[in-house]
Amino acid sequence: MQRKPDWLKVKLPNTAEFKHVKGILKAHKLHSVCQEAACPNITECFHSGTATFLILGDICTRNCQYCNIQHQEPLPVNQNEPQELAQAVKELDLKYVVITSVTRDDLKDGGAGIFAECVEQIRRIKPKAKIELLIPDLQANWPALQAILASQPDVLNHNMEVVKRLFPSIRPQGDYATSLELLARVSQTSIISKSGFMVGVGEQWPEIMELLDDLRSVGCQRLTIGQYLQPSREHWPLERYYTPKEFDQLKTIAAEKGFTFVESGPLVRSSYHAAQAT
Repeated sequence: MQRKPDWLKVKLPNTAEFKHVKGILKAHKLHSVCQEAACPNITECFHSGTATFLILGDICTRNCQYCNIQHQEPLPVNQNEPQELAQAVKELDLKYVVITSVTRDDLKDGGAGIFAECVEQIRRIKPKAKIELLIPDLQANWPALQAILASQPDVLNHNMEVVKRLFPSIRPQGDYATSLELLARVSQTSIISKSGFMVGVGEQWPEIMELLDDLRSVGCQRLTIGQYLQPSREHWPLERYYTPKEFDQLKTIAAEKGFTFVESGPLVRSSYHAAQAT
């Protein structure tokens, strides 16, 4: 475990806004990826009165080597979750809503139906809110993807997470080509496509360029690039910390390759400043 550089040090949350958001999530029995994944931006996002909702429980059926979300047998799906989530969106008065999930390979549709219903319930109770979904690969279940697309979210995000060479080792239950195809299918619609990845896990600079090119080849429009932070000694080892200057360089290169919106920085995660792209 390497010592974090100064630019990765953040303050612990202790504000009224943070407690307000946390209280609403608890009242509606909702999870936030901010808490479950130990996101470094939890202070900033909760302070601004926003949160990225984590649906379909807080237990993942996959065991990706970088992820801090618990892995074991998941609980049954809460069918009331879409309604509870929509009510929380209303109480928080959100203008931009980000919804993600654990991966539920135990479900026939991978949870696509719940994603779609969340969009529908939010549209009903908060029609002017923008909605971004961050979805798993659905095991290449394209009818399930179509059900999500039919609900018409404003943005559909699917993260590549790592470069092609490291994909089988770090995401052994996923598939690089499948993830690219999912993004390609999103790009064939009017819905904005988005992806993201981490650096610092052992990739080489040419491999990052290859990933950027692969994403642009399938029409991906928005992009996030962030620093991998090793959650524990049991997770994939951290190779190195990238400097803020290197992240700025990656942002410039990505923009030159044609991405319409790029967030690149040490603390950037997939939903960071998502609303600013609208």
